Amino acid sequence: MSGHSILVVNAGSSSLKFSLFRLDAADTLHLAVHGQVDGIGTRPQFKVKDDAGRRLVERELDVAEVREVKDAIALARAWLRGHFAGETLLAVGHRVVHGGAGYTRPVLVDDAVFADLEKLTPFAPLHHPHNLAAIRAIRETQPQLPQVACFDTAFHRSHPQLADVYALPWEYYAAGVRRYGFHGLSYEYIAGVLPQVAPEIANGRVIVAHLGNGASLCALHAGKSVDSTMGFSPLDGIPMGTRPGELDPGVLLYLVGQRGMTPATLENLLYKESGLLGLSGVSNDMRLLLESAEPHAQFAIDYFVHYIAKAIGALAAVLGGLDGLVFTAGIGENAPEIRARVVKACAWLGIALDGEANQRGNACISAAGSAVSAWVVPTNEELMIARHAHALVKAEP
Repeated sequence: MSGHSILVVNAGSSSLKFSLFRLDAADTLHLAVHGQVDGIGTRPQFKVKDDAGRRLVERELDVAEVREVKDAIALARAWLRGHFAGETLLAVGHRVVHGGAGYTRPVLVDDAVFADLEKLTPFAPLHHPHNLAAIRAIRETQPQLPQVACFDTAFHRSHPQLADVYALPWEYYAAGVRRYGFHGLSYEYIAGVLPQVAPEIANGRVIVAHLGNGASLCALHAGKSVDSTMGFSPLDGIPMGTRPGELDPGVLLYLVGQRGMTPATLENLLYKESGLLGLSGVSNDMRLLLESAEPHAQFAIDYFVHYIAKAIGALAAVLGGLDGLVFTAGIGENAPEIRARVVKACAWLGIALDGEANQRGNACISAAGSAVSAWVVPTNEELMIARHAHALVKAEP
């Protein structure tokens, strides 16, 4: 098997996800395989599926084989070389959570860029070190291979300044304390496919609800981000699987000053023990919550829907009205009950649901004659990264 391809890497604290996209004769990208290494440093597992979702490999590994991200990178690259012999890898595209205020688009990583990205680590301490570890590992073993950093914050740099400033002295804004917004690669993909999927709203006022374990909403006007629910960090906005969403800063002052929480303990609470998991005491998995008869599980769902509806109202006000609502990501794409409850809570905006279309997961789930249309549009952040990486290496002389 021979041809040209782009590798996409998304490195986390204990997992590495990777996707290989091959280029056809028309220079179009197609997914070949998607894999992941879970349990890095603890109980590593290696899984790979083909483009149709068929399992190609699933095995447990010895912890000595995969102690850190660079070991997972080496494992993935070795498997890919063995199964795609003769394939020419053109570039590696990386999901990088934080691009700060300066990076408004994807960029080829050289020494200067890498050093610059290292300086952004304090803004995303739980994500950034792992994103950079993957880039570093490939730079050490294949320094000639082009690598492209694609930022989750970049799409939101089109915000007006009013949407990005906190009401703090200006010195903090200058130092980088501002609203960045996240899930930008997902929103960029949705904005890119709306002209084909829903041309009647693509150039209008649209709210996209990226609902997964990490969740946020974004206000689009003519395909550009004008505001979003996440701010300085991925903790802000609506409640998530294990994160609380918006929180009065006074709560944090109380937890530190009166409950004696250390920064590490507070970080663990906010990132891993809150949200749907904290409220329900059952799980952060919406599928399990919907099946559960536990009162706290049902309360967690009610809370999730309430704050999504509240955020939709706020973003509709920013947009000056609403033409379309788009659901995407794991919950948004696969939980018709959540979609139905959100649409019902937003009926005042003029959204009417087609119940059967919603249950089937049709692209358009609003009723005929609905003043505001509602849609289900699957996102594809990996393909977005692959496209960016391909475009940048093609542009190189």
